[in-house]
Amino acid sequence: MSSKKTLLILAGGLGSRYKGLKQVDGILDNGSPILEYSIYDALEAGFRKVVIIVNRLIPQNYIERLNALSETKGFELHWVYQEMDHIPVHHFDYSERQKPWGTAHAVLCAKDVIHEPFVMINADDFYGKEAYQLAADEIDLHHISDARLAMAAYPVSTTLSGNGTVARGICTLDPDSFLIKVEEQTSIQKVNDSIMYTENGQSVKIAPDTLVSMNFFIFHPGIFSALETYFYDFIKSGPMPTQEFYIPSALQRMIDEKKVKVKVKTSPSQWMGVTYADDKKSIKDFLTSEIQKNRYPEDLWN
Repeated sequence: MSSKKTLLILAGGLGSRYKGLKQVDGILDNGSPILEYSIYDALEAGFRKVVIIVNRLIPQNYIERLNALSETKGFELHWVYQEMDHIPVHHFDYSERQKPWGTAHAVLCAKDVIHEPFVMINADDFYGKEAYQLAADEIDLHHISDARLAMAAYPVSTTLSGNGTVARGICTLDPDSFLIKVEEQTSIQKVNDSIMYTENGQSVKIAPDTLVSMNFFIFHPGIFSALETYFYDFIKSGPMPTQEFYIPSALQRMIDEKKVKVKVKTSPSQWMGVTYADDKKSIKDFLTSEIQKNRYPEDLWN
């Protein structure tokens, strides 16, 4: 039995390293950005509702494009703006603040429109068809509850960029593949035949099949109440003007407080992302070969 499922796309980032609004940047001549491939894959896997978190810089013509698409393809679409004051925080001065509060705040902004299990993804990451099918199965088999969440993780060797270092959340699992912790490492790269990161001035080698979080989470709407509590705690701690409230740290706290268990599934798909502008060529080549294998139509929506 297919359950109601939502795809939540975080598209509010400003794309600083990539210079521009990469979330709505078409990859191939069909003009579809990565997030449309994600919507396409999710629809194929039985998702019927899409919520997109955006900032005010999103071009109006792009909003119109997707609104038209949701009508022709018959899925529910909601736009949510991630504003600094979206979740009111009284008696706190954030006039110094330049941008919103990070990924956990972005998810929290969607709490009024999501009432069913949902998958959270980044707009500028390509996760692959099988990841959405895996998520749909978890939801349809009722494996997702307010006490049990899940994530699709990727072997670190499949998530590197040839154009610079990447930040990845390295997962530690218990014997039953539940998450113990995610540790963010910001300087992961391939050095000769090894994958390394630097910590306290030392180079640390990691195995190619080490699982990392790419922000593909399968959540239950019960997560919103924990996020709300943690967000208020974050604000009360007097964050620095650039500090952010992130999903991995919120999840870590939920795990530490024994509120949830998070099942980690190895994604069977290839991950592709655009961290640097030069990464665009690799994803272009990759999507072209996927189209040649008939895994996507040439023009995504026709």
